[in-house]
Amino acid sequence: MRKRTDTRKVMVGDVQIGGQNRVVLQTMTLGRTKAIDETVQEINRYATSGADLVRLAVLDMEDASAIKYIKAQTSVPLVADIHFDHRLALKAIASGIDKIRINPGNIKREADVKAVAYACKDAGIPIRIGVNAGSLPARIEAFHGRTATAMVESAKQHVSQLEAHGFEDIVISLKASDVRLAVESYMLAADTFSYPLHIGITEAGSKERGSIISAAGLGTLLYHGIGDTIRISLHAPRHEELDVAKTLLSAYGLYTMPTVIACPTCGRLSYDMGPLLAKVEAYLQNHPKPLKVAVMGCAVNGPGEARDADIGVAGGHGEGLIFIRGKIIKKVPQEKLFEALVEAIDNFK
Repeated sequence: MRKRTDTRKVMVGDVQIGGQNRVVLQTMTLGRTKAIDETVQEINRYATSGADLVRLAVLDMEDASAIKYIKAQTSVPLVADIHFDHRLALKAIASGIDKIRINPGNIKREADVKAVAYACKDAGIPIRIGVNAGSLPARIEAFHGRTATAMVESAKQHVSQLEAHGFEDIVISLKASDVRLAVESYMLAADTFSYPLHIGITEAGSKERGSIISAAGLGTLLYHGIGDTIRISLHAPRHEELDVAKTLLSAYGLYTMPTVIACPTCGRLSYDMGPLLAKVEAYLQNHPKPLKVAVMGCAVNGPGEARDADIGVAGGHGEGLIFIRGKIIKKVPQEKLFEALVEAIDNFK
């Protein structure tokens, strides 16, 4: 795997994007930003669930004005998502937003882009150029089609606009719902720009389908060292987006969290493994120790095949074996397996 230290460093509040072998986690609020109390509660929940940044939809001036009140009650840096009207970006900047996301496909006047660039430069905040396959500039799409080349050309056009105004605190995203198009676009962008890349598969769908699609596309990029910040886009509660993102990053050694492995089971299974697995996963969700815990169906798949786990359990007829680093430490009745496993986890050194 490539290190991702060759991109430029961009600061969003106190969070660094790019220039490091760390991928910053993002999500986006569900409600209207102008509903200040509800938005504050949302943001704080996401921060607790691991979000490094939270993006807000800014649809009108009330949303933009609300940002200063939201900032006073939250600690995670905030990003304003702006479409069509550059004046909303200007108001969000005046309200203390930490980053602006604009879509070059729907803010088209040079004077409007210039105004946003200068306001962001004065405030010391970055801009994400959010290219989307569904809203490419007509001229570029007519010439290149809906291709990776078109996506990158759109980004290059907007990057050039910002650079012409002396603005270089830029993050780039090139999102598509088509996994192949997204991967090809980001691969080309990584060879074209030194700016950090925000990766994601847009409109991925439900949690089950969207998680698989996102893992297929974003996992490919992460393996090649591409991606400085990530958002998993799911039609699901936002903490589930963050859980999927953390699990994906953890698989590539880019996020530290407990790992639970489990065998798929077969005819040798002789205890009720499913509920135990669910309880163990829930217990470890926010556990501070980066352990590898194995929940296995039988002795064949237990201390043997899972010997590289820090802690594990292998089930039998109404009982199970607790093992640490492949060594069996005790036999426990089935109804005590979870408690015995938790004790081993909490006492692990």
